[in-house]
Amino acid sequence: MARLARTQSVTPLVRNTPRWSWDWLGVVPFFLFIFAFLLMPSGTLFLGAFQDGAGAWTIDNIVALNSPQIIKAYSLSLQVSLATSLVGGIFGFLVAYAITVGGTPGWLRSALLTFSGLAANFGGVPLAFAFIATVGRTGFVTALLKGLGLDLYEAGFSLYGFFGLTLAYTYFQFPLMVLTITPALDGLKREWREASANLGASSWEYWWHVALPILWPSILGTMILLFGSAFGAFATAQALTGGQILLVTILIGQQIRGDVLGNANLGYALALGMVVVMGICIAIYTILQRQTTRWLR
Repeated sequence: MARLARTQSVTPLVRNTPRWSWDWLGVVPFFLFIFAFLLMPSGTLFLGAFQDGAGAWTIDNIVALNSPQIIKAYSLSLQVSLATSLVGGIFGFLVAYAITVGGTPGWLRSALLTFSGLAANFGGVPLAFAFIATVGRTGFVTALLKGLGLDLYEAGFSLYGFFGLTLAYTYFQFPLMVLTITPALDGLKREWREASANLGASSWEYWWHVALPILWPSILGTMILLFGSAFGAFATAQALTGGQILLVTILIGQQIRGDVLGNANLGYALALGMVVVMGICIAIYTILQRQTTRWLR
């Protein structure tokens, strides 16, 4: 024991001293990008919303958001976003169900996911031109149907109004739903279906009492993601309607780019309102995704 005590007494203590590492340099470009293209523009946006053209502090821009034209623009943007998130969400969920649970061949699943990846990023002016060339007044589908005796525009359809814009937005909304909800559907465990079947539950009862309650937060979260995607879209609506339909994004563009009647600071206030709406959407989406992750671990 004495020898052991002497050995322990002379054993030096080894301290874990922190070592300098250059690994953090790898994230410097990311943080610089965030600062230059997110934090600085957001700060300019926030400050500009509370200033006038001369740089003096004011709340007139915030008060002006209560005008009927601006309220109508926000209302129409919310309606388009809600409609496209519902239509794209339901259609996208059915497609995702078909390629995950419905027994779709593997090659078709790969093709649909590849198409969804491309279509979800296909927007702006090219998407608007594609729809004008397809179902515009002189589009080839419009001409084809007219030759068959069905005139879409005589029947009340218009690509340059609410329903036409909803149709165009749905083109990139439902592929985004497919890409986002497919991992959640893949996460449904086979044991849950087998246990339900052993207990005598039908397929409908399994989906109603087991699968949908688990997927519901993910479905709602993805639809909120679609809502935010449509709410912030600008180029497609501008190129498709030429500003005839007054969305809040188009109104912001008019205020910032206007040479005579434009008010850039009012545009900042409008954009600040959009940031608030988008922030709420992101917060709700994050909460719902965390709830879904606990089930699908």
